[in-house]
Amino acid sequence: MRRIDPRLLAIAGAVFISVSAILFRLSGVSSGTAAFFRCALALPVLAPLALWERRRAGPRRRGAVDVAAGLLLGADLVLWGASIDRVGAGIATVLVNVQVVVVPLLALAVFGERPSRPFALAVPVMLGGVALAGGVAEHGTGTDPAAGIAFGVGAGAAYAGYLFLTRVAGRGQEHRAQPVLLSTCGAGAMAVVIGAPWQGVDLAPGWAALGWLAALAVTGQVCGWMLIGAALPRLRAEEGGTLLLLQPVLAVVFGAAVLGERPGISQVAGCALVLAAVRLAGRPRAATALHHARFGVDGGR
Repeated sequence: MRRIDPRLLAIAGAVFISVSAILFRLSGVSSGTAAFFRCALALPVLAPLALWERRRAGPRRRGAVDVAAGLLLGADLVLWGASIDRVGAGIATVLVNVQVVVVPLLALAVFGERPSRPFALAVPVMLGGVALAGGVAEHGTGTDPAAGIAFGVGAGAAYAGYLFLTRVAGRGQEHRAQPVLLSTCGAGAMAVVIGAPWQGVDLAPGWAALGWLAALAVTGQVCGWMLIGAALPRLRAEEGGTLLLLQPVLAVVFGAAVLGERPGISQVAGCALVLAAVRLAGRPRAATALHHARFGVDGGR
């Protein structure tokens, strides 16, 4: 994957992740149950890949960072589901995508990596576009706005932490399956710790639900995160987070194609705003070459 433009890897990962909401809805289970099985059913696929990779490339360094990232991902999955239940999918999607601001701030604090001016200008457009694409204009504020917003912000912070740690742990390493395996173990454990006492984890959801959850595990947990994990260490923090904003746009497209959902005019406008903002934020800047020299980032060219 080193020869593939990391932006293409991130976009491909966003495509796989974007079908997660559809598969979750088709499964008909709680967010705690979905988060657990998303991880558990991914392990039989990831384990042999990680073993083969270990034999080829040696043991994985920074494994503890991968597990810590997974704990944050597990918290994100459960909290996001709780936020959806209380404020609706649109607002919850906006809240979880505060990662587009938090990840660059973490990179600034830890590595001194300053966001570009085009990115700063594009952030309000991004979040506004995500809000519209998520259907905020078509839906109410939900049953418990205060709790839903709190859970959504918590999910967004956890998601940002996961993306940042994944980026840090992957620098200078060729491993792809091993980090996803370790983070998946951490995410599954956290899903049980949080989800079981809070929402419950149904260990026998039925064969139909298991089928959808298995598809969720392969697409969202294995393919999606292996591609994104390969991309993030080679991208600036702002680039990676921005490209992942394609996820809610693609979710609207797949929802229309698979579930027959008809996006409203405001949702279509929101998708257009996100695409425009991604384009604006992705404009090159003079300091990119300096950043690559200082931090050893491969821009994929």
